[in-house]
Amino acid sequence: MLLLSLLRSKGLCIAALSTLLPFASAERLIESKSLNPCQDNSLFTATLFNVAFTPDNNSLAFDIVGVSSISGHVTAEIDVIAYGYNAVHETLDPCTQNLEGMCPMNTGQINIQSNLNIPDSVIKDIPTIAYGVPDLDGLVKIYIRDRDTNKSLACVEAELSNGKTVDQLAVGWTTAVIAGLALLASAVTSGLGHSNTAAHVAANALSLFGFFQAQAIIGMTAVPLPPIVASWTQNFEWSLGIIKVGFLESICTWYQRATGGSPSTLLSNLNSASVEVQKRSIEGQKIVLRAAHELAKRADTPAASAANKVNVVEGIKRVGFRAKIEITNIFLTGLIFFMIFVFFTALCVIAFKGFCEMAVKAGWFKGDKFEDFRTGWKVVLKGILFRLVLIGYPQICILCLWELTQRDSAAEVVLALFFFVAMSISLVWASLKVFRIAKRSMSMHKNPAYILYSDPSALNKWGFLYVQFRATAYYFIMPMLGYILVKALFIAFAQGSGTTQAVALVIIEAGFLIAVSILRPWMDKKTNAFNISIAAINFLNVIFLLVFTAVFNQPAIVTGVMGVIFFIYNAAFALVLLLLVLIATGYAVFSKNPDTRYQPMRDDRGSFIKSQTQLNTELDALGVTARGDMAQKGYYGRDLDDDDSFSSGSGIGKNHEAQSVPLPPSTANSAMNPPRSPIDPNMQYFPSDGAPRHGAPQYSDNPRGMYSGDNLSSRQETSPYRRAPSSHSSNGYRQQNNTSPWQRGAGYDH
Repeated sequence: MLLLSLLRSKGLCIAALSTLLPFASAERLIESKSLNPCQDNSLFTATLFNVAFTPDNNSLAFDIVGVSSISGHVTAEIDVIAYGYNAVHETLDPCTQNLEGMCPMNTGQINIQSNLNIPDSVIKDIPTIAYGVPDLDGLVKIYIRDRDTNKSLACVEAELSNGKTVDQLAVGWTTAVIAGLALLASAVTSGLGHSNTAAHVAANALSLFGFFQAQAIIGMTAVPLPPIVASWTQNFEWSLGIIKVGFLESICTWYQRATGGSPSTLLSNLNSASVEVQKRSIEGQKIVLRAAHELAKRADTPAASAANKVNVVEGIKRVGFRAKIEITNIFLTGLIFFMIFVFFTALCVIAFKGFCEMAVKAGWFKGDKFEDFRTGWKVVLKGILFRLVLIGYPQICILCLWELTQRDSAAEVVLALFFFVAMSISLVWASLKVFRIAKRSMSMHKNPAYILYSDPSALNKWGFLYVQFRATAYYFIMPMLGYILVKALFIAFAQGSGTTQAVALVIIEAGFLIAVSILRPWMDKKTNAFNISIAAINFLNVIFLLVFTAVFNQPAIVTGVMGVIFFIYNAAFALVLLLLVLIATGYAVFSKNPDTRYQPMRDDRGSFIKSQTQLNTELDALGVTARGDMAQKGYYGRDLDDDDSFSSGSGIGKNHEAQSVPLPPSTANSAMNPPRSPIDPNMQYFPSDGAPRHGAPQYSDNPRGMYSGDNLSSRQETSPYRRAPSSHSSNGYRQQNNTSPWQRGAGYDH
């Protein structure tokens, strides 16, 4: 009834809500779905409050169930607040306004359900723009005072909404599809042999995905966010597995009950209880909870029965409630979606392997198409699964650690511990494996890129951890994992204090931004600029987040305006990132030679990346055999996990000795028959010293010894066909010759 009198009063003046441009709307509407106490010892509470004003049919429909402990004559003091600005302040007397049931007020339960007609004279005073502003930040606050003493007896507030929001399903789908297409394009281009393009597209796609997750994490904090910020971040909660699917929610509820849990019924009881989504000051939320507590203690008041129906959702619970997921199902929903994502990705890889084999047999494309993938598809599958673990690590960390604080059921706690520990150990172990391989490469060749990129088995399995970085920054995956874990710890365990979360995130993001700006660990300038820009925006976001906590005691209008600014610059930046990734993806898919778009890496990784399908000449095959880089069955017959591989420090593994590898048929007898040159040795540019030249070239038992500096100088001083000294110890060889031939042209010459 107070809202009706408010609409009848010209003082409504929602002109303060016209600070944004309107969105297109099919139906004009202003509504409120919760009425919450806003002071201690409030003597009035509403368990159900649904009010909708539709100006097109001059209708005000309301359904209110409340409990009052107030008796006697009262006055109502009304404030209308828009984006923190107090637009209206008016005092009404229910007796002069002819408000039935409020002159005087009586203790007991109040049930009001009606539909009133609002005159045009009232409607015309409401600006049209108020019906189209997205995520309207409007609030009506009503103080009920004793008419004689002017003492405040109760305070209630109602959030206003016009049904328009930037939380759009299309935004979530668009961002998800573009990120997925970029990852798919990187996999396809890698299979086609365009390693440089694949590395760039994959690096940008992963960074884009990380930006989406950072946006979602902002929404998961317990900070009271402006409505437009909460709605914008909700668009990206899919990146953390918060996706509503009806039958999955039923499965989650069943599993929880079967394992001894008690599922929440917050969503199913919306028709009998009010729920407030936290978006005001933390002190305001404390008032709501204290008011509920005080009412609960008053067993002799009619309001006591309604006290238990005051619900305030914040942080991760707020995200789940907005996604229409029961609070006790949030963890299990995110976990199930991660497992589904991994399972279907593995199925797609296996299906693509089968399609390739069928296509080759049917002659749909040449036999060398995707040959590396067809030969080592199991290793590729392992690498893809590891990459998915890295992508889903922020999601699993946050949800699993948060579940430890919720304990929805014993089985869910066990699942949370298992997935968190298993994924953390897997990623740390893989990172240490890369660290060890790179260190061995440095000790043997003074170049970490040599072993990291020269073996496709290692590259396909572990490359997801280091290909986005330059070769000398292979270690940066460890700080990245630490950065993700520390953020997750504060998001999961500090849900009771938004200020703590905001301060911690400011420190974390500032440290990360400084580190990447100084180290610039990514593969080239463009990729560094791409990622440093994301780090800068993330840091700016947490600065805004700290302001939203009201720790600086700024005016409320400052918070409202900053919320709008937050949405504008994040939407613009996300659009730029999406366009850049989409262009790179299109170029990778539709260009005949996409590698021409990117300059060669300064770490010269392209010189070390070898493929069996790229050995087009007998000289290439002979060189591979001499290096001992592959057995007869190809690169995928060897794994850097084995101690016998050349990365173990012994040069060439005992199972991969060059002598045991058969040469190509045309070169198998080259040691017995001298090579035949097509050039006539009697021509004038050959030496005419008359020295006899005869005999076949003699090759060293250790092929690498042929390329040492000492042997080269000896061959210059004597006959080129003299047998080079043999060295069976690669360590001794390296001690005498510190410069690896792979370092030439890579910036490692000393």
